[in-house]
Amino acid sequence: MIFSGKEIVSELVQLGITHLIWIPDSVLGQWEDDLESSPIELVSICREGEAWPLAAGLSVGGARPLVAMQTTGLFESGDALRNVVYDLKIPVFALLGARGWLDSASMDTARRFAEPILNAWRIDYVTIACEADRPQFQRHYRHCRNQNQSGAVLLAE
Repeated sequence: MIFSGKEIVSELVQLGITHLIWIPDSVLGQWEDDLESSPIELVSICREGEAWPLAAGLSVGGARPLVAMQTTGLFESGDALRNVVYDLKIPVFALLGARGWLDSASMDTARRFAEPILNAWRIDYVTIACEADRPQFQRHYRHCRNQNQSGAVLLAE
């Protein structure tokens, strides 16, 4: 795991994240105990498509939400993302667990489609695949905030 629960909490707190809207998977879910004892409010959702409008509403209200889900959830929720980013023009930021990224022999197609989907939606993203990549998370988040644009981090799983 590239970030432990304590490390991800530290990153999110430094960025001023107020809410984490998520469906925890087997990797991201390992952070739950540390997140629950942090100042960040966890907002659990039933379907990934709920995450984007919740993040939009929180943003409009002055909060700093972060959406966290697996790349397969990104695929499922594309229309909601489109509506928030392009129709409503509300920049949102996501941390996407990139399923199968670390296993190049995997037959899982999630890896093959993650980047083309982000490129198709014109979502600026970086990939964090090892500990040396970790500083990209904060840099990219701050860059997107400064540009008032949506962004994402693909976190290799």
